[in-house]
Amino acid sequence: MITIFAGKGGVGKTTCAATSALHHSRLGEKTLAISTDATPSLSHIFGVTDNAKPARVKENLYISELGLREVKEMWDRKFGREVYEVFSSFVSIEYEDFLEFMTSLLPGMFDEFMVDYIRELDLASEYETIIWDTAPLGQTLTLLQTPTLVMRHLRMAPRIYSKLKRGQKIKESLMDIIERWHELSETNIDFLRYQVGFIMVTIPEALAIEQLDGVFSELNKFGFKVGELIVNNVVRNADSDFLLTRAKEQTGYLKYIREKFAYLKITELPMFPYELKGLERLKEAEKSLFGSAAEVVAKD
Repeated sequence: MITIFAGKGGVGKTTCAATSALHHSRLGEKTLAISTDATPSLSHIFGVTDNAKPARVKENLYISELGLREVKEMWDRKFGREVYEVFSSFVSIEYEDFLEFMTSLLPGMFDEFMVDYIRELDLASEYETIIWDTAPLGQTLTLLQTPTLVMRHLRMAPRIYSKLKRGQKIKESLMDIIERWHELSETNIDFLRYQVGFIMVTIPEALAIEQLDGVFSELNKFGFKVGELIVNNVVRNADSDFLLTRAKEQTGYLKYIREKFAYLKITELPMFPYELKGLERLKEAEKSLFGSAAEVVAKD
């Protein structure tokens, strides 16, 4: 099972992803939680100081915070040397500088290769459950447009690019290399469409609610279906004027969500009076996120 936790920044994706990963591990499933956020916090939430990738949290539970280094390794392994040999034939640039440019500046490259990394993890079948804590959704969706933009640019200048060769060892034109990259991208998009479950996370506040329609529209446009909507930070016990005011403000937003997205499974996660950090506090969140299913997990 592979699940993506997606949503705008600051809505609690990582907390929900961590709680879900803990739950599946307590069910006895070997679980890997992956973060591809530029400012990852999985290790903070679990209190892990081990820099290994993956790092062991407890029995059946591992985390891995992936960054630009992993993307560079994947780009190098799949396309880097071939594309570099083509470009270095007419542009003077060191390989490391070229690699830095391709993996950090080209829109969507980071996220696209993260998808490929997770797809390969799935093929390896080492884990029974993979939980993916993504970057803010608007940034992640750029991966869908990158191959099309590259191909569009190349097709505008066929007389230049179609004649460029990889080198003397393998006569592969740049267009052929980019087409191969494009095919990999299509494979990864299909992987997201048909083998990955999407869980959207939001909060009952005006801006977050306003953005939901646009987010769902973007996902639907590319054929991605959301199976669950988690509404985080819902006020349950309004025992102060501050919380009472917040609860009243949330009432209308919650009503809108329940009506607008009635076709989805909607889970409301309450606002906790403390930071959700460490296994014991995550177990408290687990009760709210999984209900009765959290009561039957193996004791650990």
